[in-house]
Amino acid sequence: MDWLLPLVLGALLAVLVLGLRLALVLRASEDHQPGRKGHVSLLVVAGSGGHTTEILRLLSCLSKCYYPTHYVLAETDKMSEEKIHLYEASKDKTSAEPKYTIHRIPRSREVRQSWSSSLLTTLQSLFYSLPLMFRLKPDVILCNGPGTCIPVCFSALLLGILGIKKILIVYVESLCRVESLSLSGRILYYVADQFIVQWPVLKDKYPNAIYLGRIV
Repeated sequence: MDWLLPLVLGALLAVLVLGLRLALVLRASEDHQPGRKGHVSLLVVAGSGGHTTEILRLLSCLSKCYYPTHYVLAETDKMSEEKIHLYEASKDKTSAEPKYTIHRIPRSREVRQSWSSSLLTTLQSLFYSLPLMFRLKPDVILCNGPGTCIPVCFSALLLGILGIKKILIVYVESLCRVESLSLSGRILYYVADQFIVQWPVLKDKYPNAIYLGRIV
């Protein structure tokens, strides 16, 4: 059993180093300013139902410096893709800049899926999200609650921990969440660089959130 103590100490040291690195990555958002190259590459997580409608309304309010736009959605989500194509087709077609790309990953959790199986499907989604995030390396991630945003945001967080790139995570809680956060919101509240709520009740419950009133 002489090998057990060094193994435990090594594991504790690894956890400590990763914890310190994570703290530095989260703290770095205060000084991190994407867009110094003239534009901000944006990754948008779309979700089924009203999530995609809300996120597209948010995008319509952004300035033209946000490009290119990369959409990530669950591989079984057909409705969101149609909405994205319609939205992009309605934008200014005179721009010579790249328009948008759509990427699919496995759905992290289906409606009414058990928590035990959700863990496995989320890990599968994370496995697909990591290489995608490494390839795209966006400046900012914008999401508003679909379960697909969890593996995407944690993949971005991992890129920061590894020192590859600091990616800002902007989370906007869905308008329908009046008194409580969604499951995605409760998780990302602790790691998002900007966490925005649309109802004052949520600001009272989560003081680190930013209350901007109704924005969609």
